[in-house]
Formats: sequence, structure tokens, C-alpha cells
Amino acid sequence: MKLKKQVTVCGGAIFCVAVFSLYLMLDRVQHDPARRQNAGNFPKSQISVLQNRIEQLEQLLEENHQIISHIKDSVLELTDTGAVAPSGQLPFRSANGSWVLPFDGRPAFLSVMPQDCQFAQSKRKDPELQMLDVYSLLKFDNMDGGVWKQGFEITYEPNEWDSEDLQVFVVPHSHNDPGWVKTFDKYYTDQTQHILNNMLTKLTEDPRRKFIWSEISFFVKWWESVDAQKQEAMRRLILGGQLEMVTGGWVMTDEANVHYFAMIDQLIEGHQWLERHIGLNPRSGWAVDPFGHSATMPYLLKRANLTSMLIQRVHYSIKKHMAATRNLEFMWRQAWDLGSSTDIFCHMMPFYSYDVPHTCGPDPKICCQFDFKRLPGGRVNCPWKVPPRAVVEANVAERASLLLDQYRKKSKLFRSKVVLVPLGDDFRYDKALEWDQQYLNYQRLFDYMNSHPEMHVHAQFGTLTEYFNAVYKAKGVTPGTRPPDYPVLSGDFFAYADREDHYWSGYYTSRPFYKNFDRVLESHLRGAEILYSLAVAHARHLGMEGRYPVSDYAHLTDARRNIGLFQHHDAITGTAKEIVVIDYGARLLRSLIGLKKVIINAAHFLTLKNKDLYRFYQTEPFLETDERRATQDSLPQRTLIEMDPSPRYLVVFNPVEQERLCLVTILVNSPRVRVLTEDGQSLAAQLSAQWSSPTEMSSDGYQLSFTARLPALGLSVFHLYDSADSPLTLRSDSLLRLSGRTQAGRAVDPLQLRTQAADDHRFYIRSRSLTLGFSGATGLLETIRRTGDPQEVKVHMEFFIYGTRPSKDKSGAYLFLPDGKPKHYTQRQPPVVRVVEGPLFSEVVSHHQHFQITVRIHNIPGVDGLSLDITTMVDIRDQANKELSMRLVTDIQSEDTFFTDLNGFQIQPRRFYKKLPLQANFYPMPTMAYIQDSQYRLTLHTAQALGVTSLDSGQLEVILDRRLMQDDNRGLGQGLKDNKRTANRFRILLERRAGANKHAGFFATLSSLFHFLISHIFGGGADEALGSDTVSFPSLLSYMTSAILNHEVLALPVLPKKRGIPPLRTFSPLGGTLPCDVHLLNLRSIQGQQDNSPSPHTALILHRRGLECSTEAQNLGFNCSTTQGRLAVSSLFQGLDLHLLQPMSLSFMYSGMPLANTSTLRLDPMEISTFRLKLR
Repeated sequence: MKLKKQVTVCGGAIFCVAVFSLYLMLDRVQHDPARRQNAGNFPKSQISVLQNRIEQLEQLLEENHQIISHIKDSVLELTDTGAVAPSGQLPFRSANGSWVLPFDGRPAFLSVMPQDCQFAQSKRKDPELQMLDVYSLLKFDNMDGGVWKQGFEITYEPNEWDSEDLQVFVVPHSHNDPGWVKTFDKYYTDQTQHILNNMLTKLTEDPRRKFIWSEISFFVKWWESVDAQKQEAMRRLILGGQLEMVTGGWVMTDEANVHYFAMIDQLIEGHQWLERHIGLNPRSGWAVDPFGHSATMPYLLKRANLTSMLIQRVHYSIKKHMAATRNLEFMWRQAWDLGSSTDIFCHMMPFYSYDVPHTCGPDPKICCQFDFKRLPGGRVNCPWKVPPRAVVEANVAERASLLLDQYRKKSKLFRSKVVLVPLGDDFRYDKALEWDQQYLNYQRLFDYMNSHPEMHVHAQFGTLTEYFNAVYKAKGVTPGTRPPDYPVLSGDFFAYADREDHYWSGYYTSRPFYKNFDRVLESHLRGAEILYSLAVAHARHLGMEGRYPVSDYAHLTDARRNIGLFQHHDAITGTAKEIVVIDYGARLLRSLIGLKKVIINAAHFLTLKNKDLYRFYQTEPFLETDERRATQDSLPQRTLIEMDPSPRYLVVFNPVEQERLCLVTILVNSPRVRVLTEDGQSLAAQLSAQWSSPTEMSSDGYQLSFTARLPALGLSVFHLYDSADSPLTLRSDSLLRLSGRTQAGRAVDPLQLRTQAADDHRFYIRSRSLTLGFSGATGLLETIRRTGDPQEVKVHMEFFIYGTRPSKDKSGAYLFLPDGKPKHYTQRQPPVVRVVEGPLFSEVVSHHQHFQITVRIHNIPGVDGLSLDITTMVDIRDQANKELSMRLVTDIQSEDTFFTDLNGFQIQPRRFYKKLPLQANFYPMPTMAYIQDSQYRLTLHTAQALGVTSLDSGQLEVILDRRLMQDDNRGLGQGLKDNKRTANRFRILLERRAGANKHAGFFATLSSLFHFLISHIFGGGADEALGSDTVSFPSLLSYMTSAILNHEVLALPVLPKKRGIPPLRTFSPLGGTLPCDVHLLNLRSIQGQQDNSPSPHTALILHRRGLECSTEAQNLGFNCSTTQGRLAVSSLFQGLDLHLLQPMSLSFMYSGMPLANTSTLRLDPMEISTFRLKLR
């Protein structure tokens, strides 16, 4: 009772101070002479002054509101139900079953400047083409278009080119997949090396010959296998303009499942190699094979200083519409752009494919006759039964006239008299004969056309950039600038369909095991990059560079390239042959092992209190890894920490750039473990079981979870003791809910296990922030109630099964062709439901035949405790042609609108269209999807890319895994039959919208009044506040929830040493706190002149996120503030001196003028900014 009174008095005193401060602020504003000027007749010069003062006051009001709310929450928590600890110690369980934990006395505040919320609300100029509107407009009726089946008849007048000749650029190319039906190495050995060898020979023979190349991964492998003479000859071809490197990424990345961290990283890896070895900067993007196109890609290319780009795989109805309106070339603008700074010129190929029959013009029967690889006698022929003919003097006039007709018809779809004609296909030009067949026959055609002025055409071989430059020149604009009358487009191009109702929405989920593995690798790569860069910088600062294992850079290079390789559009997509998937998996596992070594070595050096004691032994690691994977297709297993009489030490790495209050879970062999901080403070811990089956505890160790406050990007040190006296280590309470089963559970001492007959009554688990209701029959989630809310929200979790069509066209690795609406998942036996409750976390585990779902909540303040931690363990290996989905059914009135992310970078609003088939309404979900109404927003965060939809109002549905027994006729030649036991991880976040704020009292009313006055006195404000339905942003809490899901802490045990453990201390790298709307995307050591060694420079990549402020603010558990994008880098890294601060393009190929080291950066919302640093 004494504790209760003390806390209540303290809270009340602070509340009074806050209210008095608020009174003074109001009084100050009221007596401000500027406010009384002209008795309310505000001159124009005073508008901005008044606006700023109102915004400042609103911010102060909000801060006071937050502080008071957090004090109130703390008081309520400690005085909950009047419970008092029997012994006066914490933690203890109160009368209503909730746990009361030791109070974390550190203050935590949330301070978001009003200006940082305005970006989301700002009015944007509508583009001429908004893809949401285009989708609403089109009928998607697939009418027969004649020779151009998916288009229409194209006609022209013969004299249309009399005043301006048609310019034709024929661009030879070879699309090389870095793994698909063959492995990367097998493709290289069988085909790619011959393509590049022939390229060197054949381009040298005639300077008029041109070629483009995209996949730098293959090019590097070739480069490293040839002598210096061939390297120099290839360099001359590139710098001389005969061979163009397009895009320049490590691969032609997928755009649906990839995360923008990996998209950027593979682009950097390719561009940096080109700059070091060739001295080249790519100018144009080339993406002919990704299965749909994301709006993120044009933004990244623009930030890398590319001026133009090309895309191909777009829904055939979209292509037809764009062609009919001559909008196939456009400026692609980000939906969130307030101006035009993100615009990049984009060319959309109009026809079915990028192969030769579909690139010269609308009639594939004619175009195929000009694919001279298909000349009679070869292995490839024309499906239209009219073969090519070699061009000779006797037929050149007829052949040239026939081909020119196609060129002219194609040009009618565009706004310039310049036409692009790609000439190539998958792995073309691997034989010297094809080079001669294509180049010699086309050159005869060009020579004839160009020598006959009456044809009004100039045709030539060209590169992609030469084509774009010709368009810019014809329109009288500089490269990259919007030509007159060309439209602006915003949006993306998902889902892709190539014919009929064949939607490529299956690959959003195909092989989810590897999609999850990829995300784990990306988090490890980012963490390793940051720790390595910091460790090397500190070693240089201390003059110890020679003693630190700088050679770890080779592990970073290997991981960058293997993760980059996996971003290929047949890798992360899950659309490669089984043997190729195994090869990708082996590469990823090798890189994961290497990255863990980098992290361990950096953590060893950085946590050592006395660096003079530092010794690195390759064969004697200082730390163990947190977990291990036995094979590339196995799930990770935690490292067992074996306790003994001497203390064990644990180093925990927080990869997130904000301080983190979270649960750390380790595996120990003793139930008597006591956890202490570095300074000896005991921590609350929860002991729980490992489970060998749904009803039996494992005797192979215990899970120990404890609360930890970890510094941003830092390393914390904890002590573990095997101690019988562990008052803060409490045991979980485990209960089995069994339905008519006779088997009993098995417990492991000292943990207890109770059993109970299941019934249909709903049961609950609780934490300080959430109360969850579960079905008594299935153990599946049914309701969520946030603490303080008057009522619970329906969130029914249901599982469904999709089949595939009985006809010849069936679902496969690419396509999703369901046999109608899904059926409820059913099984013969009722599930086993396990309920585990404790002071730090509680969970419900529901065991079904083909999946096991765990719903866990953490009983700690802040981000980690505000959402539901979900794991679905899926195993459908005994199924045939089945796809398992998880559906959340709520009362949220979302109507036909839902939201998915693009590459973890931005949010794309979606609509459910009844006019489209079910499979057309699925979209990629790399990191999150949400639905909302005026009351609530429900976000499903994911740790792996999966397909998602909302088939009805209030629903979100995600495909968890798919097992398909046949090929879907897109070239793979296999079904999906190599399924793994897969752990899909999610977080469910329920947020109250500001319009439904339960505190709609003084603060909310005052804020609304200010906005009302501004909008009505000065006009226009109401419209601006509404914003646009084509733009949406996550909240700060949502961003942080995604971060903790995708960047788990790494708990690294210190290995026992015979000579003892030298003193360790927590490493906190940041000198201050980053604004919490700024994400540190990477701190990447730049490669030196020699391979596998770093230069003295580091790349700092920052992303300032756009914020949604309409959700109710929550206590994030750490100090969070925004600064309108202002950041001082000189004081960012503690203990290091900044010697260079230089703005760079995204891939470091273009440099700005160096800034003063003391400069304050100004980052714009949503922009990614890159800087070259020199830290010592």
C-alpha cells in the first residue's frame, strides 16, 4: 500500500506541473501581441506566423498529453486492482491474474513535429495516368485484335514520314537468367561464357554492330576467367559505345517479393564493380523479364542517376490501353512525390514478349521471319509455319518493305518517329553462327533501307541509351527530361497476366521457406555491414587496424553477391527447378555462416573493455552463434548455453537504429538461471519449456526469456548465473486443452503441466497492453482488446484451402488458377491447444494436422508489447494441388480497399475488383498489408514475402504455402513439390485511428478548433488535410513493429575460456538518437582497389520515412522524436572522428561537393540519401 501511495502522489504531482505548464503556454499565446493585431483581420504577412505558432502549440499540447498518458499508464499498472506484493517484491501476480513487473524508471516520450505529419496530408498534383484509375476504367474483356491478338489493327498513311524520316534502332540482346532450369554455374559453362566470348570477337569485326548486356553477375565471372588482353578489348567495346551495360545490377531483380534493402544492395554491387573495372556509369534501365513491375524500381534508378528505363511484363489489357492512347512512353512518378523530382522516362514494350517474333511489330508471323536464328536447318523454327529467308540481292527489296511495314505500325503506338526494336531472347548468341546470321542479314536490310530515300527510314543497330537519346533529341529536350505532351504516370503494374485469365500471382508465395531465409540473410548482412564498419573505424581510431581481421571483408563480398544473386526474378520468386533451388540455398547458408563470423568478430572487438587485450584467433572464436542450421533446407536451432559454477556471459546485438526494450530468449540447460545486467542489476526472467511434441516437454533444455533495454545498433553484455536463489526468474504456467483425448501431457521438472477438457467457451490471455480472446474449440484468435478501449475488436483467424482447376491450365510455380472460392480447412481430429502464461509473455499454440499456429503477446511496455507475435509452422508435404491460406475476418468497414507495401519501401492502395477473377486480386506483400476505417487500422506485418488479398470488407487473407503437382507451361517444366516445413512469421497490429480517439476531450477539441479556424479563415486547409486516396503511409509504431519483426536481436554466448573472460562492456555506437522517422538502411564499407579489402570510406544510406499521424500515439518504450529531417552526422557516431561527409548518388557512382563535417543534413520525406564518410 505504501508503494501505491508513493507512486500515486508522484504521478499526481507531475500531472499538476504539466497542467500548470500548459496554462502558461496558453496564457503566453493569448497575450502575444501578434495574435491581437488588427483585432482578427489577419494581414497576409501574419498567416505563416500564426500557422507556425499554432503548430508549435499543438505540438506542446500533444507532448503534454503523451507524458500524462504515460504517467497514468504507469500508475494504473502498479496499482492495478489494488494488488500489493505479499513480500513487497516484484514481479508478482495480482488477484485478476495479470502480472505486475518491476517498474522501468527510464522516461520514454514521443514527440512528432506537426510539420513531419504534413507530408502525408499534403495535396499532390494528379498525374495524367493513375494506375488505380486505369484499372477502374478498363473492362479487361480480352477481345481478339487480329494479327496482334491482344491489341488492335494498326493502320497508317504512306506519306506520314515524308517530312521526318522514321528512325529505327535494332538493339541486339541476350537475356541470361542467373539460375532457372540450370544453376548459375551450369548456365555459365554451357552458354553464357560462349555468348561473351563471341561478343568480343563479333563486335570487333564491325564497328556498326551494337549489343546490350544486363547481368553483371555473369559478366564478372567471365571477366575473372579471361586474361588482361581480353579484358582490355572488352573495356574498349564498352567505352567505345558498341556494348552497353544496361541497369548494371548484379541481376535483373524481381520486383514483387524483394525488399528495397536487397534491391539497392545488388544495384550497388553491380555499379561499384563497373566503376572499378570499366570506369562506366550505366544510363538506362532494362527489365524485360520480371513478372510485373513495382514503382520502387524507377525511384531507385532515378536516385542512381539513370535517366531512362524500359519495362515489358505488364498486363496485356494495360498494354492495349496504353498503346491505344499512345501512352507507352511516360514519366514514371512516385505517388508520394509533391513535385516532379522522382520522374524518370519509361518505355513500355507493347507486345506479348521480348522475343524476336513480338518486337519488330504487331504481327508475330512476319516478325518471326526476321529472326535469322530460325533459318531452315536450325534447331529453332517459327510456330507460324513461315520460316525466315536469308537476305540476298534478289529479295532484299521485298524483305525490307515487309519489315518496314512492321516498324511503321509499331511506331504508330508511340509519340515520336523513333522506334525501338529489341533483337534477342533467352541465352541467344551463344553460337558464332547466330551472330553472323543476325548481324549480316540485318545489315543488308539496313543498307538497302538507308540507300533508298523514298522509304523515309534510317535503320541501324543501336544501344538502349542511343534509342532514348534519339527520342530526347527528336523532342528537343535534354536526356531524362519530360518531352512535351508526354504523360506522367503513378502506380505499379501488379498483378501481371500474359494471356486470358492467367495471372502470375502464385509466385508471390511459391517456396516461402526460401523467401523467409532470404529475409534472415538480409538482416544479417545489414547487421554485419554496420558492425564491421564500426569495428574497422574504431580499430583505425585506436591505431589497431593491423590487429583487426579486416579480411572479414571477403565474407561481406560473398554475402552481398549471393544475396544479390537470390534477388533474381527466378530465385526469390520460387520459380526455378529443384536442383537450382538447392544451389541457391547452399549459397545462402554459406553466406549466413560467413556473416555470423563477421558479427562475432566485430562484437568481440567492440565489447572488449581494454582493447590492448584484444587477440584474434581464426580457430578460437570468442563468441558462439545464436543459432545453427544443419542444412540449407532445415529450420534454425538455438544454441544451448550450458551453465556451470562460473558465470556465463551473453552479448546481445540490436540491429535496429533505435533503443529497444524487448524480450531476449535463449536456450539453457538449467532451470536455475539468474540474469544480471553488466552493472549487476537482476532482471525479470521467465522459464518455459521446449516442446518435443504438442503435449510433451523436451528434456533437452529450457527456454529462458528476459527483458532487456538494448542501445541502438549496440551490443549489450549480460551475466548468467546458475543460482538456486533466482527470485526474479519465474516459471511459465502451461495448460493443455484436450478434446476427448485420453493421452496425458508430459512435464519436465521443475515445470508443471496441467490438462483440461476443451469446451466451446472463449478463453483469454492478457498482457499490460492487450487482451486476446480465443475459440474454445479451435484455439484460434477471435478478439483483440487494447487496454483502455471500451470494447474488444473482432479479429477471427480462419484457415482455408484452395484447389486448382480440373482443366488443362492449372496452378504452378508462376500462376494461381484456383478452382473457385476456397474451402474452410477441416481435419478429423480436434486440435491440441496449449496455453502458456507467465510474467513476460503468454501464448496460445494450436496444433492442427498441416499447421501449428502460435499467438504470443509480450508483457512489456513499448513496441514489443503492442502487437501480436504470430508464427505459423506449415507442413503440407502430404497434399496435392492445394494452397493453404490464413484469413483475418474483422468488423472493420474497409469496403473494397486495402493496402500493401511495395518492397518494404512504400504503400500502394489496392481495390478489390469484382470484374476480375479471384486470382487477379492478389498482390505481393513483402513486409505488410492493412485495412482500415474511421475507427481502426489493422496491419498484418510479415517477415517473408507472401501473396495477400482482401476478398471482402474487413478481411485480409495471405497464402502461406502452395504444393502443386504440375508445370504451368511457362518454361520451368516442374511443379512445386519440394515443400519444406516452413515457419512463417507475422505481427498483427491493431491501431485506433485519431478520429476515434477515446481522449476526444480538451486536447483533441483544441487541436481540431485550430485546424478549423485555419481552414475557414484562410481557405484551402480542409482540402489539404484530406490528402489523396492514392497515397498512404504506416504509422511510426507500424514502422517500428516491422523493424523488430524483420531484425531480431542476436544473442551471442561468450565461449568459456580457460584463462578467463576479459572484462566486457556494452557498446553504444551512437552519440545521440536518430530521429525516429529516419531509418539507417546501411553503413556499408566501400571496397578498396584490391578485391576483398575495404577502402577508408564508408557509405551511409539513410531513408527518411513518410509518416501517417492519424493513428493514436502509443508509448514506444524509447525516446522518439522527429526533427523535420535534420541530422548532424559529425556527432552521430560516438568515439569516432568524421573526416569526410560527401553526398553521393544511390550507388556511389556520382559525387556531390563535400560538405563541412559539422553540417546538418536535411533529409526530405520518403527520400533515400547516400553519403560517403571517412570515419576514424
